[in-house]
Amino acid sequence: MDPSGGADQYLIEQISSGAESAWRQLIERFSGRLLAFARARTNSLADAEDLVQETFVGFLQSLSHFDPTRSLETYLFTILRYKLYDLLRQRKLPIVAEPADAEGWWDRIVPGSSETPSGIAAQAEVQREQEQLLGQILKQLIHEHRDRDAFSDLQVIELIFFAGTRNLDVADLLNMDQKNVAGIKFRAIRKLQKYLAQRDPKSLHCLEDADADIAVARVWRDQRLTCLKRSTLGSYLLGVLDEPWQGYTQFHLDVVGCPMCVANLADLEAEEDDQSVSTTERMFASSVGFLSRGTNT
Repeated sequence: MDPSGGADQYLIEQISSGAESAWRQLIERFSGRLLAFARARTNSLADAEDLVQETFVGFLQSLSHFDPTRSLETYLFTILRYKLYDLLRQRKLPIVAEPADAEGWWDRIVPGSSETPSGIAAQAEVQREQEQLLGQILKQLIHEHRDRDAFSDLQVIELIFFAGTRNLDVADLLNMDQKNVAGIKFRAIRKLQKYLAQRDPKSLHCLEDADADIAVARVWRDQRLTCLKRSTLGSYLLGVLDEPWQGYTQFHLDVVGCPMCVANLADLEAEEDDQSVSTTERMFASSVGFLSRGTNT
């Protein structure tokens, strides 16, 4: 849940106009958490820094294609994941999972394809509208559970819908009866169907077709529906979060293992590290030359 969408858009507009101060601000804001993510997945700090540097350059080079409805942080992490997978492939190291599809509809056109750009764009728009609607009803479900402090049920739902965990494994992880897990899942699906029917009955197929679980998981990840605010993570580090938020935050970090929140936490832990300041400056100095080139493409 990111309330800073307007600020992100303003920052992107400033970067698009070639403002170096805006570019420095973006690097200062995201380099720590991106670096923490990369360091957890590479064997050397040098590799991690190179990946983050390439991520910022890649962002500038793709800026003209940026979709303002997407989270800026999600977009940067997606680029970083692609850079990471490229590195793993080059070194013939095992890849745990494939990255989510972060390319735009323009990349789906192939030579000799019968699909037209306008047709693909129309399909992409329909899919985007459905994902926005699905995100809205998922957010409604999550807020309902939080408002009534039903965090144990929310943990079940998050493991099933977000992480794709089987009922049996959820029961083992949370020390619950498998029938209770199945009941929570069933009630959640019924509520989602109810919310969707209230908003757009024609879209009920989103929750009924064979790919429904995949769509729900993708929307949950892309829209970061249960990601924690940095202020919440900061309070967690200080040990001043009250229950049930303390327990839920620990669950989200340690059991779900949300990569963005884990990276944000590592960033907060290292915020006072002098190394992070010099790293930010190096990244700015080595990437600012791409600013004019990237924004004029």
